[in-house]
Amino acid sequence: MRLLCLAFLLFPLQAAAFTAQNGMTAVQISPTEIAVDYHSRRDETDYWCAAGDFAQRVMDAPGKTRIWRASPKPRKAGGGIVFTLDPARKAEGAGLSSFGSGPRDGSISVAMAVGNHCRVIRPIWDY
Repeated sequence: MRLLCLAFLLFPLQAAAFTAQNGMTAVQISPTEIAVDYHSRRDETDYWCAAGDFAQRVMDAPGKTRIWRASPKPRKAGGGIVFTLDPARKAEGAGLSSFGSGPRDGSISVAMAVGNHCRVIRPIWDY
């Protein structure tokens, strides 16, 4: 029994997946990076929502914290998207278009990701 317990301590367990308010799943893969799993028939803004929701509720990032896309465009078929809170790790030209005030570097704030891009996806049988 002790040997079994020791084995669990030696091998790191995969981080538990977080379910964002739009139903997408995300995990933290480094201190500043969030991976959002692939979901069929979802817009790119849905991925930004999941990353922002994760940053806000799991990482406790303030609303003004900036998020960048770390995965280069285009996303591979069936692949998720990695986001970062570290501007040095951003993928050039992979952010959302920015309008209005704020940096024009492809990033958006955590508050904007959640406030503007999160929508609850209800199953079709709920309509």
